[in-house]
Amino acid sequence: MEGTDEVSTTSGSIYIKSPAQTTSPLLRPAALGAITQEDYQQQYWPILDNAVRQLLANSGSYVPISYEQMYSCVYKCVCQQHSEKMYEDLFQLIKEHLSSIHCELQDLHQSNPDYFLERFHQAMQKYNYSLKGIVPIFNYMNRFYVTHKLNTDLHLELTNLFTVYIVQSQARQVIRLLEEAQSRPFAVKPATAAGIIKGLYSLNPEFATLNPKLFAKYIPNVLPPTRIEDLPMYAEEAQLLQQDLQEEQGFSRIPQDRKRSSEQALLSSLPIMQENT
Repeated sequence: MEGTDEVSTTSGSIYIKSPAQTTSPLLRPAALGAITQEDYQQQYWPILDNAVRQLLANSGSYVPISYEQMYSCVYKCVCQQHSEKMYEDLFQLIKEHLSSIHCELQDLHQSNPDYFLERFHQAMQKYNYSLKGIVPIFNYMNRFYVTHKLNTDLHLELTNLFTVYIVQSQARQVIRLLEEAQSRPFAVKPATAAGIIKGLYSLNPEFATLNPKLFAKYIPNVLPPTRIEDLPMYAEEAQLLQQDLQEEQGFSRIPQDRKRSSEQALLSSLPIMQENT
């Protein structure tokens, strides 16, 4: 794409190509004059809106975006006192996107619980990945409005939106389904389960209190150190687990050497078949 920086969101990274020539009217010196509210609404925000939507919709595929044009739009709007409006527009767009994901997850929870977990994990990964492209675009707004005036950080605020709109309403259901899936081998991919638990913990370690034993399988030091007086309890749990594997999962407790002896005895008791010559 000649004349622009291109942001590629493939392979977990963002690649930017340096521009060979600037052609956008928004980047020309003549565009550095006063930007009215109407200019912002009709010329500047639509370009930023489209870029953010592309990044939110991407699934690891190539997304061509002129980084220089996006950054220039943000820079000019901030300089012309449109920071607050741009911040509000960005958050409104993100909220609408997260609301649609919330509705989709609610429907899946009723119709297909196992895929619900997979989709929840995908939504978490996809959103985190999108922020790698969105936050740099609004870097100037973050520096001179979000950080300076609001005393916070854009990445943190956008991450909190995901927690409020998606995680807080779904966390208990997700953890319950993951717990139930423990008794059904391969019902949920191990990578999916690990990704969800680690993602929830990174958003808020307090989620671990909803099911400490489940979180302890993926997060170190979630449970308190083992005490000597707790050893009999752990031994009983291990015995119950072995019993469950034997009775419900079909595992045998016969040692391998005894098992081979039993198989050999069975084979030796069978009549020998001789081929007719």
